[in-house]
Amino acid sequence: MTKGKLYLIPNIIADNTQSVVIPPHIIQALPGIKHFLAEDIRTARRYLSSLKIFESIEPLVFEVLNKDTKAEALKKFFEPAFDGHNIGVLSESGCPGVADPGALAVKYAHEHDVQVVPLVGPSSILLALMASGMNGQRFAFHGYLPIDGKDAGAIVKALEKESRTKNQTQIFIETPYRNNSLMTVLLKNLQDDTQLCVALDITGKNEIIKSFSIKRWRTTQLSFPKSPAIFLFLSP
Repeated sequence: MTKGKLYLIPNIIADNTQSVVIPPHIIQALPGIKHFLAEDIRTARRYLSSLKIFESIEPLVFEVLNKDTKAEALKKFFEPAFDGHNIGVLSESGCPGVADPGALAVKYAHEHDVQVVPLVGPSSILLALMASGMNGQRFAFHGYLPIDGKDAGAIVKALEKESRTKNQTQIFIETPYRNNSLMTVLLKNLQDDTQLCVALDITGKNEIIKSFSIKRWRTTQLSFPKSPAIFLFLSP
């Protein structure tokens, strides 16, 4: 029996942007998928329903895939693929497998000769890098910085040194309610000539993308809203 495929299905990264950022090929691929892996089943069902592809989402089968998912659970999740059915991995935001537990399913698929099909969609990390004006040939994504300001400051300084040495763009994210706190840490610890880009609510109606030197940022009066944000810096 031919195995099913594992489809990696991007999600929107800003509310109500399905018609703008979800390409037609995703709409075409989804009707052939009845089994889904998602970090949050409730939001996954809502997303699929919003695309208005299925007559009803009730017959669809969902399993929870998150950072705590064990190998034995993955074996069960992939049973439909071994029976010839396609499986879809849905990200909570953006592209599965990129700062996302979908990578666990992709790894399992490769280990068991299940074809992986990545579908094109929005990625806040890549869109922010594109819009930053920074080095797009050498960059690193670091996830979240520590909550403690002292620890975060030490890491920021270390990353700045690495950026200067390697000509490497440093990329990280923060929860919306900590945007202003993180900005305070960056302004306090980065050098004047380091370039900092802040990209908020990418693809959304309140999108803001600004890229200035730290020296200029220190004279800019701007309080960031509680929106998803990507931070990037490059030290010359």
